[in-house]
Amino acid sequence: MNDTNASSMVLTRLADELASLTPEAKKAAVYVLENPLDVGVSTVREIAEAASVTPNTIMRMARQIGFKGYEDFRAPFRESIRRGGDFPNRARWLQDVRKSGSLGELYADMVQSALRNIEESFSGISIDQLIAAANAIWNSRNVFTLGVGLQNANAHNFTYLASTGMVQFHAIPRPGSTPVDDLAWANEKDVLIAITCKPYRTEVVEAVSIARTQGLTIIGISDSPASPVIRHADHGFNVSVDTPQFFPSSVSIIALLETLLSLVISVASEEIVDRVEEFHKRRHQRGLYLEEQS
Repeated sequence: MNDTNASSMVLTRLADELASLTPEAKKAAVYVLENPLDVGVSTVREIAEAASVTPNTIMRMARQIGFKGYEDFRAPFRESIRRGGDFPNRARWLQDVRKSGSLGELYADMVQSALRNIEESFSGISIDQLIAAANAIWNSRNVFTLGVGLQNANAHNFTYLASTGMVQFHAIPRPGSTPVDDLAWANEKDVLIAITCKPYRTEVVEAVSIARTQGLTIIGISDSPASPVIRHADHGFNVSVDTPQFFPSSVSIIALLETLLSLVISVASEEIVDRVEEFHKRRHQRGLYLEEQS
């Protein structure tokens, strides 16, 4: 059972018991039923004040439907927000954790979510899928990696790493440009890697749509099989981006891009190794690396 279903079951149980509650407890229950998001981010006093009842009434209501107390009652709502609620409420939840002094719990949740994201993402991706995408990239004329907002840094990081041995990689949108303009002269010889997670960015979805009409091979990376960039992709990769924070995690996206690049190098011609070595040799010669003293 996921946490969204768990909070929904609490609301269903509360609605079923509504007729049997005392007038004050019923008033509290009606408030919870009409404002479920508030439960996960508010203390018992805050909920009581909003519902115009006493904190004891809230606790009696929770116990009447089978919970030990308010903290036990609101746990599914907190978890639902942490795992998939809207950004403002997830931010409030994070602040609530900080106020409670549970930073150790937050630390553990961050580590666990990072590990879980990578495991869940790669468990749904086959090596054949990655090899097919890697071959498309290597055999292309140009590779445009598109990410805006949070994903812009991921697109640039992938392009930077690839540029140590290859020249056909371009992170878009370029400064002062738009994704659509950057793809103006691209065609079936080119590849577009499009990255976006909920809420999906319109400029990325629009670029994918235009790229399809121009014949580009599209590699879509997103957080749902229903994402428009995956549904319209030739090679779609669904990644897990869950996090206790209020923004999507980039851990699995970075891991996927690094794995994809390693496979591109694997399917590339042998000259790629020489080019990477030459790239780093030039850096050493120009003093860009700190040389260790013997």
